[in-house]
Amino acid sequence: MDKDTVSICFVKEALHGASQRGLDVKAMLRSAGISPDLLELPGARVLASHYGVLWHILARALDDELFGLDSHPMRHGSFKLLCFAVLGAGTLEKAIRRALDFLALVLDDTRGQLATEGPEGSIILNCPRTLPRLFAHGTLLIILHGLMCWLTNRRLPILRASFAQPSPDHADEYRLLFGPETRFSAPSTTLIFEAKHLALPIRRSEAALREFLRNAPANFLVKYRNAHSLYAHIRKRLQHIPASEWPDFETVAWEFHMSPSTLRRKLESEGQTFMAIKDSLRRDMAIEQLCYSQRSIMDIALDLGFSETSAFYRAFKSWTGTLPGKYRQDSKQISWTPYNRSFVKLYPHQGD
Repeated sequence: MDKDTVSICFVKEALHGASQRGLDVKAMLRSAGISPDLLELPGARVLASHYGVLWHILARALDDELFGLDSHPMRHGSFKLLCFAVLGAGTLEKAIRRALDFLALVLDDTRGQLATEGPEGSIILNCPRTLPRLFAHGTLLIILHGLMCWLTNRRLPILRASFAQPSPDHADEYRLLFGPETRFSAPSTTLIFEAKHLALPIRRSEAALREFLRNAPANFLVKYRNAHSLYAHIRKRLQHIPASEWPDFETVAWEFHMSPSTLRRKLESEGQTFMAIKDSLRRDMAIEQLCYSQRSIMDIALDLGFSETSAFYRAFKSWTGTLPGKYRQDSKQISWTPYNRSFVKLYPHQGD
């Protein structure tokens, strides 16, 4: 079970190309385990695993793994070939260069380059034609960074990220993915990391790659995102223990070897608070249990630390825009479960 969710904003962005072509996006959503009604709720979120399944469905339906966001389709199977192309590169630097060369062959609107300046390395996406949608560049950076982390078998911290596109209404969601230093309306789209990582060796096997492909993209949508922020560290600390046993703020500060005022200041620099971290985790755990378990709403509320069910109802509606019972009802109307992927007969999995 995953306890991570994705904003409905990213679901809408992923559906853009299919909608433009008049495809039945509601059927696609249902096949991915996502209620189409959630599209009308600005605060709605979906499980990361369901979002990953939607990626596969869209890629198959459009025969485009960038969902119609480039003027030239990234044909189904391109990501698999990209991964095999970089597998024997030897070092991360060579792997990135191969990946960018590969993308230059399959995309028309974006050209990538690898650059270093002092202690920093950067992947720069330039646009020789028209500027693609923000989601296109965001998706490419997620894919490239996730692949970098997997190839080296470590989480490589993102120092900064910038996008050539204007800031969207859901800019904070991009900052959760790429870090608090994410900027918009920049001269180019850039992902910055420590240059020393470019020398890291690659020792992945074809068998490991096939397993990676079976779990992509949900694995790198969540596993590698902004993993070195305080937000991520605190969330990881809390998600493995019951909400009733969560430590208070002062205890967390002590565990991270800093004073409460220092921790508060560092969280503020990331646009976060301790309460917001706990609320986001409660929200994601609630969504997981409503979708996957048969537990009563009262039991879920108590498990998440709410002394009264009414307080949980109010909190859940403030998080998602709907009540927990309605959210569960919508999710139960969907035939997909994490253990039954019968829909792949229509849209076969790219890793198979």
